[in-house]
Amino acid sequence: MAAKQTGAESVEHIGLHNLAPAPGSHRGRKRIGRGPGSGTGKTSGKGHKGSMARSGHGGPGGGKPHFEGGQMPITRRIPKRGFTNPFKEYAQEVRLDALAMLPGDEVTTEALVAVGLIREGHGPAKLLANGDVPRAFTVRGVKLSASAKTKIEAAGGRVDG
Repeated sequence: MAAKQTGAESVEHIGLHNLAPAPGSHRGRKRIGRGPGSGTGKTSGKGHKGSMARSGHGGPGGGKPHFEGGQMPITRRIPKRGFTNPFKEYAQEVRLDALAMLPGDEVTTEALVAVGLIREGHGPAKLLANGDVPRAFTVRGVKLSASAKTKIEAAGGRVDG
């Protein structure tokens, strides 16, 4: 025996098939240069002559991003110094006390990625001597500072290459 549908049950759920913008919320784009009947034909709403009618420069205060009214631009006034090395790799720093999160006693790049101490593909890891070493570790294939190396060896661990 089928139950009667009430008004509340017959409401259609929102889905991709029945989404539409609110009436009047979206206006069509202005199609310029489409003849005299469009209202924006011939000069396309730019008027006659002048910098605002030209292509490229948008008149005073607009258009060319670094134009300073004819005076020498700041990018040419200020002397150039220095150099940025595009090949420099920045190490991902790992504190010694964070090694307590590692399940085993081996510190490798893969182990640090698995625990979430570093991100894969974001440069090499480097152990810094912040905090104390919780237990003896074997460090393989990870950079470390000189003071971190002494702390690891003092805790009974070792550093392999």
